[in-house]
Amino acid sequence: MTSHAHTPALHRCSPSSKPKAWRLRWRSAVGATAALFASLTLLGLPGGARAQIGLSQWQPQTLAQPVTLVYPTDAASRPTAFGPFTLDVAVDAPPSAGRRPLIVMSHGTAGHPLPDHALAARLARAGFVVAQLLHDGDNHLDQRLAGPESFRLRPTEASRVIDALAANPAWSARLDLNRIGVHGMSAGGVTALALAGAQWRTLNLVRHCLEHGPADEAFCFQGATTAEQRAERQRRYDRARFWPDFVLPAELKAWHGGRSPTREQPDPRPDPRVAAVTLAVPVAAIFSAESLQRIRIPVGLVSARDDQVLLPRWHSDHVRAHCSRCEPLAELPAGHFDVLWPWPTEVARAVAARQLRGGDPSPAFDPAQRDAAHERIVAFHRRHLGL
Repeated sequence: MTSHAHTPALHRCSPSSKPKAWRLRWRSAVGATAALFASLTLLGLPGGARAQIGLSQWQPQTLAQPVTLVYPTDAASRPTAFGPFTLDVAVDAPPSAGRRPLIVMSHGTAGHPLPDHALAARLARAGFVVAQLLHDGDNHLDQRLAGPESFRLRPTEASRVIDALAANPAWSARLDLNRIGVHGMSAGGVTALALAGAQWRTLNLVRHCLEHGPADEAFCFQGATTAEQRAERQRRYDRARFWPDFVLPAELKAWHGGRSPTREQPDPRPDPRVAAVTLAVPVAAIFSAESLQRIRIPVGLVSARDDQVLLPRWHSDHVRAHCSRCEPLAELPAGHFDVLWPWPTEVARAVAARQLRGGDPSPAFDPAQRDAAHERIVAFHRRHLGL
């Protein structure tokens, strides 16, 4: 586990001040959470006021990294700068009264919660509480577990944050945890599909990249930025090229994600509290067609037809072809990272420089189409989670 001293947090500063390092000092999770809810009765806020967006960070003991919570609040929000990001939020404000459904959000490889804030805020305005994970070992400061190891851990992290919120007296009193939604972007799609019951294995990744590696290079060689690193990645793929399954290592063949259904346990979901999931430009080539067919809960899909990071024909289209419970919500004329907002220029440039191809924003993309896709995601969760 990563020590808390190395937690990639954010520094809060006024919008007019020069952005500092991407850090923020947050109060103690237990003390701050108790103070948030205790202050509800002191504020005397009118129940009919339009909900603003509250934002706080919380460190469950069962997770190595903090969770960003986004939720409706009656407190006034204000533009607040977090490094290169400026969000209109009420930091550490108390949540609005009432029990609300939960959405867990999972970011992509080397990601962070803030680039998905526009969607999180839209969900909060609709009445959801959103818990945005920061994946240990696969975030903007630490990619030591990026790839299959993070794919394996991500659904567990999602279930742990649900458990932690359920065990927290203050938050559990504000949440309806009977039917939970999950949203995943890019590698976060692995989180969402696994929690819906789909199964993947590293051998599927290897075989996909042996057959389609040059065409799907931004996926198959992600992180291999030098010729030497790419050659080493190719050598590892080649080791499985000519060998039959029975001689391959067990960890290569092991299935991860959903359960293998039995007569006694036909539900493939590893966490039955998850009732609906949405995906945006997901990693999906690693999932078996059979397990996608077994998904029983509703799944909403946003794809980007100009995506060069995860080519749709092997990722988003793979989901659409085999998942009968999957509903296309939007097919954007956009690239991979156009589904995110806010996306400051300096962040966009840094992320694009790390991609083998396809990392730049699409100059002709109309942001109104992203807003419409976000609204369809919100409507999907409202419909299936009963809000």
